[in-house]
Amino acid sequence: MTDTILKTADEGRVRILTLNRPAQLNSMNDALYDALAHALTLAAADPGVAVVILTGEGRAFCAGQDLAEMENRPTYPPGEVHGFTPFMDALDAFEKPLIAAVNGLGVGIGLTLLPYCDFVVMDEAARLRAPFVTLGVTAEAGSTLLLPALVGWSNAADILYTGRWIDAPTALQMGLVREVAPAGQVLDRARAIASQIAPNPVASLVATKRLLCIARLDAARAARAREDAVFRGLEGGPANLEALAAFREKRPADFTGL
Repeated sequence: MTDTILKTADEGRVRILTLNRPAQLNSMNDALYDALAHALTLAAADPGVAVVILTGEGRAFCAGQDLAEMENRPTYPPGEVHGFTPFMDALDAFEKPLIAAVNGLGVGIGLTLLPYCDFVVMDEAARLRAPFVTLGVTAEAGSTLLLPALVGWSNAADILYTGRWIDAPTALQMGLVREVAPAGQVLDRARAIASQIAPNPVASLVATKRLLCIARLDAARAARAREDAVFRGLEGGPANLEALAAFREKRPADFTGL
């Protein structure tokens, strides 16, 4: 099945979800967050799906939050919740093996969703970045808990404090990714991993992932709640507004005096 923002393809018992906003470098707006959350929910409920691969169309994996939408948030009827929070709820509740095929740049959520994946394969030319502090906000997606657990405190501090680009060899050395694939072969490597998993009984895979995740689930949700509260307090503040203006005006941000 193909729609305008998310492509879905089944290859036997492997489902491939492809973020499909290549002109926007697969940045996440509420519509794409919602589509991906729905796709994960459907895959979780489908007994014919054993493994899911997540990748991106074009030269990006996911360029993070769509900053144009960040400046002009959609409004919804009372009680309706869309976007980041429902997506994160679907992601951390997903109980089947999940493989990220990082085909190109991954920024923001394009990096912070990776600790929720069971395997991460990264193209040798891809790069990752968590630019939250450079945008005048703070970390998201439980990354203040999950990144130190995955890559160690110092590496997590490097990723989150500097907002610098992390190349594929560095990501591998840190333990952020499982393997680096030759250019253009990342999806094939993800398929190879999936092929080793997919023949196994789905019920056993789900039970095993549930046991692997249960100890961290409540802690990760608590971390997300803390991060969301602080993020909301910084969003729209002087540093965030300056960062967004600098992005819009294609100039370096100036945080002098802030």
